[in-house]
Amino acid sequence: MEKIPNSIIRQVFHLALVVLIGGLLFWELRGFLPSFLGAYTLYILMRKPFIWLHARKNWPKPLAAIVLMLASIVVIVLPLNSVLRMLSARIIPKINNSNDIWGAVEQFVHELEARYQVEILTQEHIGNLGDFILRESSHLLGVTFNSVGLLAITYFLLYFLLSGGSRIENAFTSWLPLKLKNLNYFRDHLNKLVYANAIGIPLVSLFQSVVAAIGYWIAGVDDPFMWFIVTFFASFIPVLGAMVVYVPLSLMLFYNGAQAYAIFLLVYGLAVVGSVDNLFRMFLQKRIGDTHPLITIFGVLAGLKLFGFVGLIFGPILISLMLLLSDVYIKEYGEYSSK
Repeated sequence: MEKIPNSIIRQVFHLALVVLIGGLLFWELRGFLPSFLGAYTLYILMRKPFIWLHARKNWPKPLAAIVLMLASIVVIVLPLNSVLRMLSARIIPKINNSNDIWGAVEQFVHELEARYQVEILTQEHIGNLGDFILRESSHLLGVTFNSVGLLAITYFLLYFLLSGGSRIENAFTSWLPLKLKNLNYFRDHLNKLVYANAIGIPLVSLFQSVVAAIGYWIAGVDDPFMWFIVTFFASFIPVLGAMVVYVPLSLMLFYNGAQAYAIFLLVYGLAVVGSVDNLFRMFLQKRIGDTHPLITIFGVLAGLKLFGFVGLIFGPILISLMLLLSDVYIKEYGEYSSK
């Protein structure tokens, strides 16, 4: 029986030790995964402005990094924090204390049950639905508001990524056991998927929510600005998107006696808001790339559970990264089918 060379045994033991220690570290630091993803996402978005400030304007690296970090706090963090606090103060009490939406749903369901002689929802089911929405909304907002420490770690990592520049990026890519061609492919597509998810998805949601807010204002919905923000977050979910907002609002208008406005808002949402989503996605696909709707759907579902509201961005990035790594693996170690 041929013996296994000692060099192979030592190599396997070494790799097993690396995997074991790496797994333990990942398990203990898994709660900081949003910080790592956030730091890298911001690094990709700030890379070109940082190079411009440092190489073209001769700013010191630490100064350029600090200025860009402060700018991102003013432009992204503070507005998002204000919006989420407003939602927690206004949306959850509406869900908890208002019976308008649930009354409209009950009336609509009872009409369907009477017409088709079927039982769709019981009073218990409707109550459980309200409790579920309230509980999940509170959970998501709680995850978001308890993220001050994660935010601090994000910017701590971002500072070293920016000030380290290409040195850290090259060190990371040098660890990957890939050919130069596939290494460049991985780097280019990683940057594209970050742009597509961190910029493309929010832009589509913003444009769709602006169009939807116009319909809310015309239909006389109370507090259209608040529903504009709710629609912005709901629009991250493809296919359904803004529908989960304007359909209940239409039912609420119908329940309150504004049948004409209810029909208008429903038709406006289906015909105009839905079309805007498809058209703007096609426009962005030509500019910065696009993310497949299935990636966005499952990414949002997983991201919300893992990270709270920031999972709207990081969830699709994680799934896109997994698919990119699979694609690179096939390019490196296998061949695509000719068919």
